[in-house]
Amino acid sequence: MKKMFLNGKERNIYKVNLHTHTTTSDGLHEPHELCFLYHQAGYDALALTDHRKTNDVLAVQAKVKERYGVEMPLISGIELHPAGPLGKTWHILALGVAVDFPGNYNSGFEAAQAVRDVNGLVFAAHPYWCGITSKEIMDELGEINGTEVYNASCRYIGKEYNMNTWDELLDAGCRPGLALAVDDCHSPSTFGMGWTMIAADELTPQALLEALRKGDFYSTEGPEFKRIEVKDGHFIAEFSPATSAIVVSNQAFGHCESVPRWPLPGNERGVVTSFDIDLSDIPKGNYVRCQIKNAEGKMAWSMPYFL
Repeated sequence: MKKMFLNGKERNIYKVNLHTHTTTSDGLHEPHELCFLYHQAGYDALALTDHRKTNDVLAVQAKVKERYGVEMPLISGIELHPAGPLGKTWHILALGVAVDFPGNYNSGFEAAQAVRDVNGLVFAAHPYWCGITSKEIMDELGEINGTEVYNASCRYIGKEYNMNTWDELLDAGCRPGLALAVDDCHSPSTFGMGWTMIAADELTPQALLEALRKGDFYSTEGPEFKRIEVKDGHFIAEFSPATSAIVVSNQAFGHCESVPRWPLPGNERGVVTSFDIDLSDIPKGNYVRCQIKNAEGKMAWSMPYFL
């Protein structure tokens, strides 16, 4: 079991994909087959989030155990598609809903409110790909948990990253302002290309959802955080080898820890693996978050802290 040091405490951390599709909607694999594939790939848990339809996750778990002899905790979810602004369609990722949760709504706000009413979590899915702006998210969805910062299924048209939308939401005061990395798998072309590492008290759907709600996780395409905390006015992080590590804040505030273009003696690999950044020049009330990038160009993101 992997562990990391998060907010002053060593925690168990679980690899989870929170956006995927099966034959219940337009995915290639049946739910139990897809669950086993994720289990084989080293995932600890999975959310089933088919378009406009939920899955009976307990029945799927039972079938996975019967067919393959493995346990795979499953989060019940759904992707909702009410009509959006200017003729666009909302893609709303809902997590922690019941297996009989309705799949059709007249507006984005109605859909998001229905999820909130059952204490579910609401995320704007791949807003860049949808053509959905941060203002439209704020104006039309109400209070949501956050957005997707990375969606592998959008990479083939160059719209997989949503950092700009995320930071606009944070700049505007949206809280808690969380962000997920997902593969949005429909087929093998994006399988396992983005995931969330959740620091939960135990490996159950309820504990994973509660950790998500609190922001006790990081999102990644591959790089790993080993330590994340803001303590005594410093942002402290340790991570797998990276060519850059950036602390992002409101507007023009932030810090960058980058390696030189050519490796120097004592740093032959040309990487950084930690930083301890003084935040005293960043105004109180700002947020700070960290993003790292490795030599392959893959990224990972901490969740925001509010000073």
